[in-house]
Amino acid sequence: MIILGIDPGLRTTGFGVIEKHGTTLRYIASGTIKTGLEGALPPRLKVILKGVSEIIAAYQPGCAAIEKVFVNVNPQSTLLLGQARGAAITALVGADLEVAEYTAVQVKQAVVGTGRAAKAQVQDMVARLLKLPGLPGSDAADALGVAICHAHSIDTLALLGALTASTTTLRMKRSRLV
Repeated sequence: MIILGIDPGLRTTGFGVIEKHGTTLRYIASGTIKTGLEGALPPRLKVILKGVSEIIAAYQPGCAAIEKVFVNVNPQSTLLLGQARGAAITALVGADLEVAEYTAVQVKQAVVGTGRAAKAQVQDMVARLLKLPGLPGSDAADALGVAICHAHSIDTLALLGALTASTTTLRMKRSRLV
Protein backbone atom coordinates (compact mmCIF):
# COMPACT_ATOMS: atom_id res chain seq x y z
CA MET A 1 0.00 0.00 0.00
CA ILE A 2 1.26 3.47 -0.87
CA ILE A 3 0.79 6.06 1.87
CA LEU A 4 0.95 9.83 1.44
CA GLY A 5 1.88 11.88 4.50
CA ILE A 6 1.28 15.63 4.67
CA ASP A 7 2.79 18.20 7.04
CA PRO A 8 0.63 21.26 6.36
CA GLY A 9 1.99 24.78 6.35
CA LEU A 10 0.97 28.03 4.70
CA ARG A 11 4.49 28.86 3.48
CA THR A 12 5.78 25.30 3.08
CA THR A 13 3.73 22.11 3.04
CA GLY A 14 5.79 18.95 3.35
CA PHE A 15 4.87 15.68 1.67
CA GLY A 16 6.20 12.16 1.99
CA VAL A 17 5.29 9.04 0.06
CA ILE A 18 6.14 5.58 1.34
CA GLU A 19 5.12 2.04 0.52
CA LYS A 20 4.17 -0.54 3.14
CA HIS A 21 4.59 -4.28 2.48
CA GLY A 22 3.77 -6.20 5.66
CA THR A 23 6.08 -4.65 8.23
CA THR A 24 8.54 -3.30 5.65
CA LEU A 25 8.50 0.38 4.74
CA ARG A 26 10.06 1.70 1.52
CA TYR A 27 10.76 5.32 0.65
CA ILE A 28 9.23 6.53 -2.61
CA ALA A 29 9.42 10.34 -2.59
CA SER A 30 9.33 13.45 -0.44
CA GLY A 31 9.58 17.19 -0.78
CA THR A 32 7.78 20.45 -0.22
CA ILE A 33 5.13 22.61 -1.79
CA LYS A 34 6.19 26.25 -1.43
CA THR A 35 3.58 28.99 -1.61
CA GLY A 36 5.91 31.94 -1.11
CA LEU A 37 6.23 34.34 1.78
CA GLU A 38 4.02 37.08 0.44
CA GLY A 39 0.76 37.36 -1.41
CA ALA A 40 -2.93 37.04 -0.81
CA LEU A 41 -4.21 33.98 1.02
CA PRO A 42 -6.53 32.48 -1.65
CA PRO A 43 -3.80 32.07 -4.33
CA ARG A 44 -1.49 30.48 -1.76
CA LEU A 45 -4.21 28.01 -0.76
CA LYS A 46 -4.68 27.22 -4.45
CA VAL A 47 -0.95 26.37 -4.71
CA ILE A 48 -1.35 23.87 -1.84
CA LEU A 49 -4.51 22.35 -3.35
CA LYS A 50 -2.91 22.03 -6.80
CA GLY A 51 0.41 20.75 -5.42
CA VAL A 52 -1.20 18.00 -3.32
CA SER A 53 -3.41 17.04 -6.28
CA GLU A 54 -0.34 16.70 -8.52
CA ILE A 55 1.40 14.51 -5.93
CA ILE A 56 -1.68 12.27 -5.74
CA ALA A 57 -1.77 11.98 -9.53
CA ALA A 58 1.95 11.16 -9.71
CA TYR A 59 2.16 8.54 -6.93
CA GLN A 60 -1.40 7.14 -6.71
CA PRO A 61 -1.49 6.59 -2.92
CA GLY A 62 -4.04 4.22 -1.43
CA CYS A 63 -4.50 6.37 1.68
CA ALA A 64 -3.25 9.55 3.27
CA ALA A 65 -2.43 10.97 6.67
CA ILE A 66 -2.06 14.56 7.78
CA GLU A 67 -0.78 16.24 10.90
CA LYS A 68 -3.41 17.85 13.13
CA VAL A 69 -3.17 21.55 13.83
CA PHE A 70 -2.02 22.46 17.31
CA VAL A 71 -3.30 25.58 19.03
CA ASN A 72 -0.55 28.16 18.78
CA VAL A 73 0.07 31.15 21.07
CA ASN A 74 -0.93 33.36 18.13
CA PRO A 75 -4.56 32.64 17.17
CA GLN A 76 -4.08 34.24 13.73
CA SER A 77 -1.26 31.80 12.92
CA THR A 78 -3.42 28.88 14.04
CA LEU A 79 -6.27 30.01 11.78
CA LEU A 80 -3.95 30.41 8.78
CA LEU A 81 -2.41 26.98 9.37
CA GLY A 82 -5.90 25.51 9.61
CA GLN A 83 -6.75 26.96 6.22
CA ALA A 84 -3.60 25.47 4.67
CA ARG A 85 -4.50 22.14 6.22
CA GLY A 86 -8.03 22.46 4.83
CA ALA A 87 -6.70 23.03 1.31
CA ALA A 88 -4.56 19.87 1.59
CA ILE A 89 -7.45 17.81 3.00
CA THR A 90 -9.71 19.06 0.20
CA ALA A 91 -7.24 17.71 -2.38
CA LEU A 92 -7.02 14.38 -0.54
CA VAL A 93 -10.76 13.80 -0.18
CA GLY A 94 -11.32 15.14 -3.70
CA ALA A 95 -9.22 12.18 -4.87
CA ASP A 96 -11.39 9.83 -2.76
CA LEU A 97 -8.58 9.01 -0.34
CA GLU A 98 -9.21 8.00 3.26
CA VAL A 99 -7.51 10.58 5.46
CA ALA A 100 -6.14 9.79 8.92
CA GLU A 101 -5.11 12.56 11.31
CA TYR A 102 -2.31 12.45 13.87
CA THR A 103 -0.99 14.96 16.36
CA ALA A 104 2.68 15.92 16.36
CA VAL A 105 3.08 14.01 19.64
CA GLN A 106 1.62 10.83 18.08
CA VAL A 107 3.96 11.15 15.08
CA LYS A 108 7.03 11.67 17.27
CA GLN A 109 6.00 8.74 19.47
CA ALA A 110 5.65 6.46 16.43
CA VAL A 111 8.90 7.54 14.79
CA VAL A 112 11.27 8.31 17.67
CA GLY A 113 9.64 6.58 20.64
CA THR A 114 8.96 9.74 22.62
CA GLY A 115 6.39 12.46 22.05
CA ARG A 116 8.87 15.16 23.10
CA ALA A 117 11.46 14.46 20.38
CA ALA A 118 13.22 17.37 18.68
CA LYS A 119 12.92 17.98 14.93
CA ALA A 120 16.49 16.78 14.41
CA GLN A 121 15.65 13.47 16.10
CA VAL A 122 12.64 13.00 13.81
CA GLN A 123 14.80 13.72 10.76
CA ASP A 124 17.43 11.22 11.89
CA MET A 125 14.96 8.44 12.69
CA VAL A 126 13.02 8.94 9.44
CA ALA A 127 16.31 8.60 7.54
CA ARG A 128 17.17 5.43 9.50
CA LEU A 129 13.74 3.81 9.23
CA LEU A 130 13.54 4.43 5.48
CA LYS A 131 17.27 3.75 4.88
CA LEU A 132 17.81 7.15 3.24
CA PRO A 133 21.32 8.17 2.16
CA GLY A 134 20.97 11.55 3.92
CA LEU A 135 18.65 13.59 6.09
CA PRO A 136 15.48 14.88 4.46
CA GLY A 137 14.51 18.54 4.96
CA SER A 138 12.54 19.20 8.14
CA ASP A 139 9.13 19.64 6.45
CA ALA A 140 9.63 16.55 4.28
CA ALA A 141 10.86 14.58 7.32
CA ASP A 142 7.76 15.58 9.28
CA ALA A 143 5.53 14.47 6.38
CA LEU A 144 7.41 11.16 6.09
CA GLY A 145 6.96 10.81 9.86
CA VAL A 146 3.20 11.25 9.45
CA ALA A 147 3.21 8.53 6.77
CA ILE A 148 5.29 6.21 8.99
CA CYS A 149 2.93 6.84 11.92
CA HIS A 150 -0.01 5.87 9.73
CA ALA A 151 1.80 2.80 8.40
CA HIS A 152 2.26 1.62 12.00
CA SER A 153 -1.39 2.37 12.81
CA ILE A 154 -3.09 0.83 9.75
CA ASP A 155 -3.16 -2.75 11.04
CA THR A 156 -4.47 -1.70 14.45
CA LEU A 157 -7.18 0.50 12.89
CA ALA A 158 -8.24 -2.33 10.56
CA LEU A 159 -8.45 -4.76 13.48
CA LEU A 160 -10.55 -2.34 15.51
CA GLY A 161 -12.80 -1.75 12.50
CA ALA A 162 -13.31 -5.49 12.05
CA LEU A 163 -14.04 -5.94 15.74
CA THR A 164 -16.61 -3.17 15.89
CA ALA A 165 -18.27 -4.40 12.68
CA SER A 166 -18.57 -7.97 13.98
CA THR A 167 -19.79 -7.22 17.48
CA THR A 168 -21.84 -4.61 19.23
CA THR A 169 -20.67 -5.44 22.77
CA LEU A 170 -17.60 -3.19 22.68
CA ARG A 171 -17.82 -0.08 24.81
CA MET A 172 -15.58 2.39 26.59
CA LYS A 173 -14.96 2.05 30.32
CA ARG A 174 -12.48 4.32 32.10
CA SER A 175 -10.99 5.36 28.73
CA ARG A 176 -10.46 1.74 27.67
CA LEU A 177 -12.17 -0.33 25.01
CA VAL A 178 -13.90 -3.29 26.69
